Amino acid sequence: MTTPTTQPWPSGLPVGEGWVPVQDSAQVVFPYDGSVAGTAPVGDAALAARAVEEALAVAPAMARVPSHARRTALMAAHDALAGRRAEFEQLLVRETGKPLADCRVEVARTLVTLATAAEEVARLHGETVPLDLLPSGEGLTGFWTRRPIGVVVGITGFNYPLLLAAHKIAPAVAAGCPVIVKPAPATPLATLWLVHLLRSSGALPPAAVQLVTGDVEVGRTLVEDRRIGVVSFTGSAAAGHAIARNAAPTKVLLELGSNAALIVAADADLEAAAGAVVRGGYYASGQACISVQRVVVEEAVREEFLGLLAGRMKEVVVGDPRDPATRVAPLIDERATGRVLDWVAAAVSAGATLVTGGGREGRALQPTLLADVPDGAAAWDEEIFGPVVCVRPAADLEEAFALVNRSRYGLHAAVFTRSLATAFAAIEHIEAGGVVVNEVPGFRADNMPYGGVKDSGIGREGPRFAIEEFTVTRMAIIRP
Repeated sequence: MTTPTTQPWPSGLPVGEGWVPVQDSAQVVFPYDGSVAGTAPVGDAALAARAVEEALAVAPAMARVPSHARRTALMAAHDALAGRRAEFEQLLVRETGKPLADCRVEVARTLVTLATAAEEVARLHGETVPLDLLPSGEGLTGFWTRRPIGVVVGITGFNYPLLLAAHKIAPAVAAGCPVIVKPAPATPLATLWLVHLLRSSGALPPAAVQLVTGDVEVGRTLVEDRRIGVVSFTGSAAAGHAIARNAAPTKVLLELGSNAALIVAADADLEAAAGAVVRGGYYASGQACISVQRVVVEEAVREEFLGLLAGRMKEVVVGDPRDPATRVAPLIDERATGRVLDWVAAAVSAGATLVTGGGREGRALQPTLLADVPDGAAAWDEEIFGPVVCVRPAADLEEAFALVNRSRYGLHAAVFTRSLATAFAAIEHIEAGGVVVNEVPGFRADNMPYGGVKDSGIGREGPRFAIEEFTVTRMAIIRP
């Protein structure tokens, strides 16, 4: 277990060429039992402003770092992380309280993200343009290249701190951009270690990858500086909207979560669909933006499906997140737990049926299943971010699609069906950044384009697509 006395990164915060001492620190608490998982340095607005100046100063040098060096830095971090994989997994369990099974997935996906970003360095290129489509262009040669957009500010959520940071940092490095990352205050430790690995590669100017912790003033200092090239944020819609307003006119890339839906068609394999809901609704204790929250079932199979689903709820093990069998553990803090309980109670008061759960099991929430949650209930309308799944019927698929789309969110959705026509109808009609057929909406390969529509965000992540967001085209027009 990583502790404050054995941490493998230097003390202070990685700003500029070295690690800057800071006066303040905060304990990182293990949500399962309230014990101290570590102590994190806490920065302030002045240090954030210094990080911006350091990033701007190093930007020309970072833009000139050759492709082989950027690739070397990313693969060096990949290899160092792979070599200490189990330690990272245990650290993530301690600082997030997330089950070990999910932390193992997070580290595996982080490795894929680093390796994929390293591969994308070789694909960062432009192409020629036939300028003589106009008579005035006769004799001209034209081509475009991609150039770094400038300084990237990456702000991440608490639920997948290592992976979310990798999706900001790795594409920025691949694109040749300096990056400043601000982790969530509750979960900074794994991100500090990742930044240390990248700075230790020797292939980049150290100031090309910086990290500043702190409060909302730190965030404002980073996003409101008009010299920043792009702000990439993962978190709540409310926070994302505020960042977009404060950053304007700076480009923003926002991944803002959702209340992911799963449709069960009358012709679906109901056992498989029920298993997907159990698997996809409660992983990471429900603290995932594309975990199953809304299930829409065709009326003809509603009772059979609900019976199958209720019968499988016992598969969801609640307990110590360090136990590989655990699937639901305490949420990040008591405030989050209280909010989820309030939303469940409000849904029941509004007419929903509590099928299972609805209370506590120690510090954790019981895996909860609600039926017939009405519109207007936060448990249906908003992102609950806890181990709660809501089931509602629809007369037919047309009504199911309409019900899914009647939401301000649209990140991922899924449909279970045996019909190819239904699958393509879902892909055509569901308003979401991704539509998944016969798998959980929480499926994400880290090399694919990932992002949402409506209040679920702007832009796309995944190394190739984030690199496009972090670069601008430069057109060259030459008359020989």
